[in-house]
Amino acid sequence: METIYLNKENLAAYQERASAKVMALGCFDGLHHGHLKVIQTAWQEAKERQVSLSVMSFFPHPKTVIGGKGCFHYLMPQSEKEKKLSELGVDTFYLVEFDIDFAGLSPLAFVKEYLINLGVIHAVAGYDFSYGRRGAGNMTTLKQDSGNRIEVTTVDKVEHKGEKISSTRIRQLLLDGNVEELPDLIGHSYETKCEGTGSFLTPYSHYTLPAPGRYDVTLKNKSKSIQTKVTVTEKSLTLTSLDQIPSWLEGNLTIVWNRRVKAEKVQTGKKDYTNVIRGNYHPIVKLTELAGKTNVYNARDKVIQITQGISIHLIKGKTEA
Repeated sequence: METIYLNKENLAAYQERASAKVMALGCFDGLHHGHLKVIQTAWQEAKERQVSLSVMSFFPHPKTVIGGKGCFHYLMPQSEKEKKLSELGVDTFYLVEFDIDFAGLSPLAFVKEYLINLGVIHAVAGYDFSYGRRGAGNMTTLKQDSGNRIEVTTVDKVEHKGEKISSTRIRQLLLDGNVEELPDLIGHSYETKCEGTGSFLTPYSHYTLPAPGRYDVTLKNKSKSIQTKVTVTEKSLTLTSLDQIPSWLEGNLTIVWNRRVKAEKVQTGKKDYTNVIRGNYHPIVKLTELAGKTNVYNARDKVIQITQGISIHLIKGKTEA
């Protein structure tokens, strides 16, 4: 699959080399079941017409430009999206730079410059896809805006338990800590990438970490994994592990979020250190199990500076080949 990072400076060059294609349109953050239905529908249309299949997405997310959201909870980075799109049989992935100028395009200008002039003969998108200034264009106007040069297929909403499957719904489930519900929406447990070494887990950007709490997770690399529990604490961005990560697991890791377990407070007798955050520092604590109870010892002579994010504490685990 070829990935093309498209902007107003290089648009003309890619228009010159354009050939006939079917294109799926959308942000596709998280690639949930609704997104997959759009892409699979486009794949079938491309196969019937014997042309290539393209996907067009937009970055940064339009809400960060139009809505002014400085902090946006992405579900996956572009590199992961590219990998999954390639596995789905996509030939070309257009990632359009979404800025103020692009947001200001009229619906007619968007269709002409980013669809017709890129060789699109058939466009596929969800029923709620919109385009052009203030989202004035939609799936009912796209064919007319193209002067009937582009055929259009609108994919109806995909639901689970009577509610639309959407990236917004998935983000909210994560922020509420309901990770066990996500396989019904995305087809698998939610996963985040991180760098693990020693006793630290450093998350990669453009993922949404779940709400503070304790979770059953799988830590894995390409060949091995461990089942363990981690605790996510509030208002921190660096992930820390209180147990040493096995040497054979260090490096690029995946955290598979299986389920949230019942919250349990950890007491020292005087203070509750379950979610201790002091300014920009988090005390190093050691967790041990004694007579069925978890005790916390505060190592006051050592602190870790938290630069940003969520702190995850590895509680215990067993090794799996």
